[in-house]
Amino acid sequence: MRAVDIIIKKREKKELTQEEINFFIRGFTSGDIPDYQASAWAMAVLFNGMTLGETADLTMAIAHSGQVLDLSEVVPFAVDKHSTGGVGDKTSLVVLPIVAACGLPVGKMSGRGLGFTGGTLDKLESIPGYRVDLSIDEFKRQLKEIGIVLTGQSLDLAPADGKLYALRDVTGTVPSTPLIASSIMSKKIAAGAQAILLDVKTGSGAFMTTLAEARVLAATMESIGDLTSRKVQTLLSDMNQPLGYAVGNALEVKEAIDTLHGNGPADFREHCLVVAANMLLLGNRASDLDATRWMAESALSKGKAFQKFRQLIVAQGGDVSYVEEPDMLPKAKMVSVVDAPRSGWLAQVSARIVGEAALALGAGRARKGEPVDHSVGIVIHHKVGDHLDKGQPMFTIHARDKVSLDDAVKRILAAHVWSENPVKPLPLFYN
Repeated sequence: MRAVDIIIKKREKKELTQEEINFFIRGFTSGDIPDYQASAWAMAVLFNGMTLGETADLTMAIAHSGQVLDLSEVVPFAVDKHSTGGVGDKTSLVVLPIVAACGLPVGKMSGRGLGFTGGTLDKLESIPGYRVDLSIDEFKRQLKEIGIVLTGQSLDLAPADGKLYALRDVTGTVPSTPLIASSIMSKKIAAGAQAILLDVKTGSGAFMTTLAEARVLAATMESIGDLTSRKVQTLLSDMNQPLGYAVGNALEVKEAIDTLHGNGPADFREHCLVVAANMLLLGNRASDLDATRWMAESALSKGKAFQKFRQLIVAQGGDVSYVEEPDMLPKAKMVSVVDAPRSGWLAQVSARIVGEAALALGAGRARKGEPVDHSVGIVIHHKVGDHLDKGQPMFTIHARDKVSLDDAVKRILAAHVWSENPVKPLPLFYN
């Protein structure tokens, strides 16, 4: 079997066998198949696609390129979640404690932010001491002892995915549904979850900018779940405007803590409750969504979710005083409130522009490995459909210097589009 023959076969729009896919992924992971051949193969997949069978085989080949965890030896049933990325998406910080507080173990391996979308690990590292480098043994032990883990991905899990994603990032082959779906699902399968809740974002601040694209990705990942004997459910959620108000690492942690205390932005709180209720249903904690919704709301209102978050921070070495007193979290040198320049209804608050502005402030990274500034970011005070009066506070910039602050003000003003007439609020989820 030769790599070039597999490339040609996919170039000619033919279906690859499981053996051919396994051979190619093994060879690429070991280094026997060079980057230039893997790049050619990825481009052929981008142009010609893959069948669901091929995509499932690719997913399992990537998952089995390293260790595949068996969590059944530590917990009877584990559930995981994944978001396809967005602006202000801090849901894991609230959803995981809710689910774990309801008695359903949840172990998640998250990533760092790249580009205009934030990363859960970067947010958590706003809390001094919090470890995101747990070993697999530590992961299992903590999941067994307290029922919740939130750490970085082990190098032993799905190493082919890391290599392939780095290659796709520099060869223009990121926007391929089979490659996106197999990347997401391979990591979840390798991490050992028996059930997976997938939050697929769509809109200006998401990788899937149209609802049609999001539907295809969701259906593909559900099919992979069926073909690999995993329980998978997808939700389609809006990312045309930031989720919640805060965008930026420490600001988002503070907003998440506020939400765990039963407060927080209405849209963010509702989003978290919907995701948590669906995860609890996946985990068979109740027979219907009404019951799991009640469980999730109860975990928030009774403070159980906050106590589980506190337990998570302590278990992974974080200074819990920053959770108990969120005002201790990193603060930017300059904070400026910007007022509405006119009266009217908000027709748009572009999530992408807001995310790019946060990136420029230093809250994100343009290249892997770059440091982030945990203190900077943006707080958007209003949503699409809100009416503002001229002079009313519209957004707040947290910056490290005046140059970046002034640049962010211009960007965020441009992210807001006005209407003379009332505008309908955006939906949180799509059917």
